[in-house]
Amino acid sequence: MKTNGIIDFLARNEGEYEYVQNVSAAELTSFRIGGAVSVTAYPKTEGALCALLRYLKTEEIKHSVLGNGSNVLVSDDGYDGVLVITTKLADVTFDGNFVTVGAGKSITATASAAQREGLSGLEFAYGIPGTIGGAVAMNAGAYGGEIRDVIVSAECYDAETDSVVTLTKDELALGYRDSVIKHRPLTVISARLELIPGDRAEIQSKMTDLMGRRRDKQPLEYPSAGSVFKRYPGYFTAQLIDEAGLKGCRIGGAEVSVKHAGFIVNVGGATAEDVKALVELITSKIEELHGIKIERELIYM
Repeated sequence: MKTNGIIDFLARNEGEYEYVQNVSAAELTSFRIGGAVSVTAYPKTEGALCALLRYLKTEEIKHSVLGNGSNVLVSDDGYDGVLVITTKLADVTFDGNFVTVGAGKSITATASAAQREGLSGLEFAYGIPGTIGGAVAMNAGAYGGEIRDVIVSAECYDAETDSVVTLTKDELALGYRDSVIKHRPLTVISARLELIPGDRAEIQSKMTDLMGRRRDKQPLEYPSAGSVFKRYPGYFTAQLIDEAGLKGCRIGGAEVSVKHAGFIVNVGGATAEDVKALVELITSKIEELHGIKIERELIYM
């Protein structure tokens, strides 16, 4: 990618963005894997985010939007384009039972903020490593809760119409690890959630309990991208992988976690190709044994 144009744009609007060139994707993703990213830009305001996305589309510059990089695998060859990182957009505003949250705010930090306000409903999200934007896009969920249980609407930039739109819960079409965000050129700017009053101590106790369960059952001691596969209807994918004898299976530095078979972990020096090969091995083995094709939750870049 020729970087002169985008660097000139970012430099002209100094104060609206932070940006760096040729940063390793290993520094930007929870997997700690991936080659160099041509340009990484951090918009500081909602307006700056929209202006940057507009410019990138107009100039036909390859780009993707990330939050904490917790569900992606970047190629060993890197990313020849612009990664737009939303983590500077992290304002949280409470209005009674409602909370409006910037796309780049950690969902775990949002759950903590809600607890301090005495608001319940986000306990399930405590410990999820992503941001609000990613959580809305994939309808993140855990321990019986999902974003669709609490969301009212999301403000998004629509690259197709070059406009900011507010989508209601119904318009977001939130399904299992899915939403309209994944199927249209939409970028989450912020989300409005509705919670319910609760006892701060009880909310904290539930959050602490869920975090303890995560530590007990998930390989948080290793870099990973969380659950690699979606559930297949009628099956628990991690159980299928375990029963196939693949727990602990390793290719290079990538390993099917011995703690939770639904995770692939970077036990040291893993490459994107190691992970992809392990994903393919798992997928083909499950298809061979059960005649079903499990689907990746992990996003390849």
